[in-house]
Amino acid sequence: MLLRPQIGWSVPELTGFNFNGGLRLSPEFAALMLGLVIYTSAFIGEIIRGGIDAIGKGQWEAGRAVGLTDRQVLSRIILPQALRVIIPPLTTQYLSTVKNSTLALAVGFPELGLVVGTVINQTGQAIESILVLLLVFLTISLSVSVFMNWYNAKAALVIR
Repeated sequence: MLLRPQIGWSVPELTGFNFNGGLRLSPEFAALMLGLVIYTSAFIGEIIRGGIDAIGKGQWEAGRAVGLTDRQVLSRIILPQALRVIIPPLTTQYLSTVKNSTLALAVGFPELGLVVGTVINQTGQAIESILVLLLVFLTISLSVSVFMNWYNAKAALVIR
């Protein structure tokens, strides 16, 4: 059985009446990416909208009063304040996205859970395989959490 790559890229060339080459995605991977991107982007968009709405209208008015454009007010006044509200729920959403990647099992994409299941069926080493799966998810989750906590501490308001 030949194993074909899940993702492949080559320069597209016109041969006959059709193109050969270009970006090749498996249907499983495309379905997984589409599902995760739409689901996660909706939540992240709502988190960012809520963070910006949490900043009072007085901040917008103060920025306009000193002659800043709306873009300058947003980038220099509103977003730095909103980040303090946005970062904690955004951390939770990123960790949830890591866990939601097991959606791949539903569409048959051979992600880590399916690979571990295959290893268990072929070797019978269930405990070791599950431990490897847990360690991989724990490492990814802790890495995301440590980075976001570092960024949250960096963006936090310093009280003197």
